Amino acid sequence: MNFPWLTTLLVLPLVGALVVALLPRASTAVRPVALGFSLATLAVGLGALTQYRTGSSEQFQLTEVHSWIPQFGVSYALGVDGISLTMILLGLVLVPVCILAAWNDVPVDGRRQHVYFSLMLTLLAAMVGVFAAIDVFLFYVFFEAMLIPVYFLIGMFGGARRWKAATTFLLYSLVGGLIMLVAVIGVYLAGPRGTDGFLVTNLTGLDLSVSAGRWLFLGFFIAFAIKAPMWPVHTWLPLAAEQARPTTSVLLIGVLDKVGTYGMIRFCLALFPEASQWATPVILALALISMVVGALLAIGQNDMLRLISYTSVSHFGFIVMGIFAFTTVGGSGATLYMINHGFTTAGLFLVAGMLIARHGSRDIRDYGGWQRVTPLIAGVLLFSAMSGLALPGLNSFVSEFMVVVGVYQRYTWLGVLAATGVVLAALYMLLMYQRIATGPRPVMADVPDMTGREKLVVAPILAAFLLLGFFPKPVLDVLEPAVQQSLQHVGATDPAPAVDTATAEGSGR
Repeated sequence: MNFPWLTTLLVLPLVGALVVALLPRASTAVRPVALGFSLATLAVGLGALTQYRTGSSEQFQLTEVHSWIPQFGVSYALGVDGISLTMILLGLVLVPVCILAAWNDVPVDGRRQHVYFSLMLTLLAAMVGVFAAIDVFLFYVFFEAMLIPVYFLIGMFGGARRWKAATTFLLYSLVGGLIMLVAVIGVYLAGPRGTDGFLVTNLTGLDLSVSAGRWLFLGFFIAFAIKAPMWPVHTWLPLAAEQARPTTSVLLIGVLDKVGTYGMIRFCLALFPEASQWATPVILALALISMVVGALLAIGQNDMLRLISYTSVSHFGFIVMGIFAFTTVGGSGATLYMINHGFTTAGLFLVAGMLIARHGSRDIRDYGGWQRVTPLIAGVLLFSAMSGLALPGLNSFVSEFMVVVGVYQRYTWLGVLAATGVVLAALYMLLMYQRIATGPRPVMADVPDMTGREKLVVAPILAAFLLLGFFPKPVLDVLEPAVQQSLQHVGATDPAPAVDTATAEGSGR
């Protein structure tokens, strides 16, 4: 029980990144070593999961707290609740999948392969740190640190406009991070200022003035809205997704962008409950706009990578709406949606990468009839599209349904409007599949269907679709205590169910 599980999860991929970087120039072991370290980290993560006590009254478990900069109250403090633990496990699963998917992305050319896989392992360490940090300043350090590997993964290994995409991503993120830094300093000045004054547990329930709480809330929320991404600060995402390699986009959108919605729960709701309630009408309006605008923009795209990125803008609208509905069902659905969206996005981007590798084009108009050319790839594309439109029986249905019901419980009209997002999702997903996979067989040389390695890549993704679709209860059991605790922070309770008085009296109740 005293084993430093989270520190091990943080250090192991960093060691792996260093080992990969130091391998000889002509070494053929770069990819196997990177995959081995990612799988070893996953094994440690599963070990940590066995130590987690579902239903415990503790806010954080597996905690490690050590003084780091005592003069400023900064601690090296790690811990997890149900939400952060599941997000870490999502990253631990997707990184080895992405390493295997990127096996042939970077040819042996100097040390480029060393750099590529070292950056992926470094990004894995940053993921663990940002979700495990329970010291606000340490969270900020990881929040900024994760920008570095993503910047170089896009800028060094992306498409023709890769440096523009990387710079745009970095500038948006840095602006949000600097605004949050001001808020972090403000929280510390308003807090206890002890040797562990940045601990989330010590800052929760601070007696802030109304104006101070609202300004500090905005500092955190703007940074998280950019990261999420929400309309109107989402414009960095389509360019980044278009220029990055599909495996980079999987980690960026499938895991790292969840830092935005995770931060809203962990910091906005916990530290600024009054301001969270105050800002809720505007946030719900922005979430609805994100959901609708993202879906409409996705419908009009010809670039398949941009299309997938815009679907994520729409899905993040659902997630934010569920968080700020302040209901147990909505919050549980939103946090489950964060996990489901990660797997759905992975399926879509990885299949898109397989198609682009074979045909050399991202333009959907260059496709058509590919279910006759590569039936297995087309089948996985269809399966991923069904997950994206929340088909009953697949993973996204449970979370999307819970979000709509949770929102409807408190805001009837908003719940009805949110349901339109389901219809729009069916449009952009089915139109994408129709344009790529159906129609007459294209006039082209035969291309290979899914290889054995690619089958291994998609197998855990498809398994997650089914497991989380048919049996989400174990994950919900882990998530719900943390969701209920976040509702307690803002003083919210579930709305009482409406009862028809006449009907109740007539039934003798």
